[in-house]
Amino acid sequence: MHTILAAIRISFDVIIVLSAHLASFGDTAHPAVIFLPRRSFLSLCGIMGRKNRRNRQRNQRSAVERSPAEEEARRKAREQAAWEGGYPEIIKENKLFEHYYQELKIVPDGEWEQFMSALREPLPSTIRITGYKSHATEILHCLKNKYFKELQDIEVDGQKIEAPQPLSWYPDDLAWHTNMSRKIIRKSPELEKFHQFLVSETESGNISRQEAVSMIPPVLLNVEPHHKILDMCAAPGSKTAQLIEMLHADMNIPFPEGFVIANDVDNKRCYLLVHQAKRLNSPCIMVVNHDASSIPRLLVENNGAKEVLYYHRILCDVPCSGDGTLRKNIDVWKKWTTLNSLQLHGLQIRIATRGVEQLAEGGRMVYSTCSLNPVEDEAVIASLLEKSEGSLELADVSAELPGLKWMPGITQWKIMTKDGQWFEKWEDVPQSRHTQIRPTMFPPKDEEKLKAMNLNRCLRILPHHQNTGGFFVAVLIKKAPMPWNKRLPKLQRRAPAAVSEVSVTAEVTEAVEAASETADAPIVKTKNGDSKPCTNTEPDSNTKESVCGPPPAKKMKLFGFKEDPFVFLSEDDPIFPPIQKFYALDESFPKRNLLTRTQEGKKRQLYMVSKELRNVLLHNSEKMKVINTGIKVLCRNNDGEQYGCAYRLAQEGIYSLYPFIRSRIVSVSVDDIKILLTQENPFLSKFSKETQKQAEDLVMGSIVLKYEPDPLKLDTLQCSIVLCGWRGKTSIRSFVPKNERLHYLRMMGVEVFKEKKEVPETRSAETGQQREEDAHIKEDNEDPQGNQDSGAVNIGEDTDDLGQVEPLSEDEEKCAVDSNLDITKSSGDEDEKLTE
Repeated sequence: MHTILAAIRISFDVIIVLSAHLASFGDTAHPAVIFLPRRSFLSLCGIMGRKNRRNRQRNQRSAVERSPAEEEARRKAREQAAWEGGYPEIIKENKLFEHYYQELKIVPDGEWEQFMSALREPLPSTIRITGYKSHATEILHCLKNKYFKELQDIEVDGQKIEAPQPLSWYPDDLAWHTNMSRKIIRKSPELEKFHQFLVSETESGNISRQEAVSMIPPVLLNVEPHHKILDMCAAPGSKTAQLIEMLHADMNIPFPEGFVIANDVDNKRCYLLVHQAKRLNSPCIMVVNHDASSIPRLLVENNGAKEVLYYHRILCDVPCSGDGTLRKNIDVWKKWTTLNSLQLHGLQIRIATRGVEQLAEGGRMVYSTCSLNPVEDEAVIASLLEKSEGSLELADVSAELPGLKWMPGITQWKIMTKDGQWFEKWEDVPQSRHTQIRPTMFPPKDEEKLKAMNLNRCLRILPHHQNTGGFFVAVLIKKAPMPWNKRLPKLQRRAPAAVSEVSVTAEVTEAVEAASETADAPIVKTKNGDSKPCTNTEPDSNTKESVCGPPPAKKMKLFGFKEDPFVFLSEDDPIFPPIQKFYALDESFPKRNLLTRTQEGKKRQLYMVSKELRNVLLHNSEKMKVINTGIKVLCRNNDGEQYGCAYRLAQEGIYSLYPFIRSRIVSVSVDDIKILLTQENPFLSKFSKETQKQAEDLVMGSIVLKYEPDPLKLDTLQCSIVLCGWRGKTSIRSFVPKNERLHYLRMMGVEVFKEKKEVPETRSAETGQQREEDAHIKEDNEDPQGNQDSGAVNIGEDTDDLGQVEPLSEDEEKCAVDSNLDITKSSGDEDEKLTE
């Protein structure tokens, strides 16, 4: 009897089994082929499976059966194993890297060993205090006199913690560095109080954890409050935050004339950027999502005519290979190759070219990378200067950052392939490598032209000079329009709508758009003195003037989340008069700048932007994909309608809104502030007599709580505080996020931290009166109307929830490193949410 075995292919991973019939079943043996999955075959043979079954049986004990102490021990063991794992397999060596940079001689003679030794050391932590806020001085005082003093004479894992020192070159002592690494700060019990302080203040927008060299480009931009600024590759946003701070240098001006348009090509990273920018509560920031090398040219209205928007300042922090970040991105050691730089060179030139095209004459653009490679640094700048034909020049900024140690840019370099082959000039490159190596990667051949470029004015920061990362910066000044913009191509005149679909290269995009969109248009002078074509603004309907929707799909492919439209309030919108009457808003209040994110249904939240950003939004909604803009100033409160206004004040935008409010302002003392921030719903009787008298004259509803410092009492808080509150029937409460509450309490000298303690399984019930007296009030993040931005702080109680949030690190992600963030966006009119 012959048994026929079918050949079954179950998966791509198979074992081929050859079998033959036994001789007893016939005179001829017929081989058969059986295709089995490898795991199935081995399991049939008994080779695999037993060990896995034993492990499963051993671990089948339900987690419910484990005690809380066992679960906590297991969690800590997993966490410790993860931290100890780190990068043990990565050896901090790369022979190709050393050979390449030794040959290029970017490191001074005799300093090579110091250079390599510094690269192998962890990067020190650096923090920057938000300088534009009125209480920056108070934060600095708190750091110097409390937290920094407590860090002295501490030893962690055998390493002595050095006292933090200010960065000598950063203005006003607002940036500090220490020898503590990020891991030490997060995991050391001795530094837990300092860590919680950093987390809380970072979430409040008062402190940024940012690498020292990353702070250089915004400082060299020399931003003033009236400047229009473009940040071309902005995510994750630490440099953008610096730019916003500079715009708001004068806190007495709620709406500066300038603004920041922050762009990033990655849709998910744009939401990270929004998360960072929102901490500063500025109405002058807009986050957009575009490829920086082809970011659209925008139009704005000026005296009834449309003109091209040219930026006074542009930050061009391009994607790079990131070999300057070896101290923090350890995997760069094993991944580094010259191929990365060769592949990025073209993109960097395109982004920089698009930047200078949109720069105003007399404007300043900072080009920066976290790479030490001249292919990404000097070669890009030289190529840009050469094709600008004198329209650009490198600025001498050697005296603008006193105390910063840097090396001048180099004028001679050569190209090396990933297999170690060198080329000193373009003519030596074989035809087979022309797609990989380009002429712009080499230094200019003309010695006089090379000398006139002044490449020595570039700044290269080496890690061992001031214990930092590696970095490159160049500052460009635009002297005249770019030559390809002067020579407009001859285009057949046609209606703007017929030309709007024309596709052109990046180098001539601006010229073609200017010619096509402004056919038969007069020439006008812009604010910068340039001659620009313009078109008369046609009268729009009410809807067209107030709604800025996302770009239509037929003109632009949308990636990521679909954004809600930006709908500005119309002149006759019925929701505004009750708001204006209730808060007695000044006639100068720019109500036209209020917007919502929904066209239908009730307007749940009202946002506000500056007048200039409104101008940009209204005239470019079909060109831009806007992710987020504006700050929340009012929130709908249905129960408030019975008191005269359906909207209550939002803490996010109170500093922008407060200068226009003339009613419902209650002046409070330091003691009143402490009560408001530590008790959930305190009775009026707990406040000072002056506060009680002011509150008695007010009907129920949203109020402003204002504290003004007493210059004669130097031992009290010496900065103004404005809080949003609610006047109830017999009480007053504040609507302030928890981290902001902690911030204000710290500034007033109230201790808000206590060592973690074991929570007993059963806790005796405390009376409400006892809890109020001890300020141990259960946190309540909801107001009676369902809003989510209040929450009393329990002084002296455990605040371990702060330790679960790590401050966002500085923008090292500019390098070619993937982000592991899970980012989600809520629907409708809600704000974006970010989960780390």
